[in-house]
Amino acid sequence: MSLESIGIEYLVAAMAAMILYLIYYVFSKDSQYHKNIHSVASVVEELNREIYYLKKKLEDTQSNIKNTTSRMNDDEIYQEIERSVYDMVKPLSIGVKKMEEEINSIDRHIEDRISNLENGIKQISIPSSVHGNDDEKIISLYKQGVMLDTISKELHISKAEVEFVLKINKIK
Repeated sequence: MSLESIGIEYLVAAMAAMILYLIYYVFSKDSQYHKNIHSVASVVEELNREIYYLKKKLEDTQSNIKNTTSRMNDDEIYQEIERSVYDMVKPLSIGVKKMEEEINSIDRHIEDRISNLENGIKQISIPSSVHGNDDEKIISLYKQGVMLDTISKELHISKAEVEFVLKINKIK
C-alpha cells in the first residue's frame, strides 16, 4: 500500500467518524426536544384549565348580577366588567408570555443546531486544500496531457483532490 492510499483510508475513516458523531448528536438531542415540547404542552393544558375556571367564574358573576335585586348603575356595571375582564386576561397573558419564551428558546436552539450541521457538512463536502486557482491549474495541466500523479505532486495535493476537481468541472 502506498502512503497516498493509507492517507485516503484515514480521510474516509475520519469522515465516517464525523458522520457517526453527527448522527449520535442528533439522536441525543432528540430527547431534549421531547422534554421542551412536553413543557409547552403542559403550559397549554394549564391555560385551558384556567380558561375553564374563568368561564365558570364569569358565569357565576353574571348569574350573581342577574340575581341582585338592587339595580346597579352604569359606572358600577362598567367597573365590574372591567374587573372581570382583567381577572380573565391576566393569567392568559402570563401563560402566553411563558409559551413565547419557551418557543423562542427552542427556535434559537434549532437555529444553532442547523448552523452547526451546515458548517460540519461544508467541511466534509469540499476538501479545504482545493482552491479556485488550483482548479484552473489542474484543468490546464490535465488538458496539456500531464498525468494525474504528476499534477498532484506539482500542486502538493492528493490525487483524489485532482480527480475531484476534474469531476466537478465535468472534464473526467
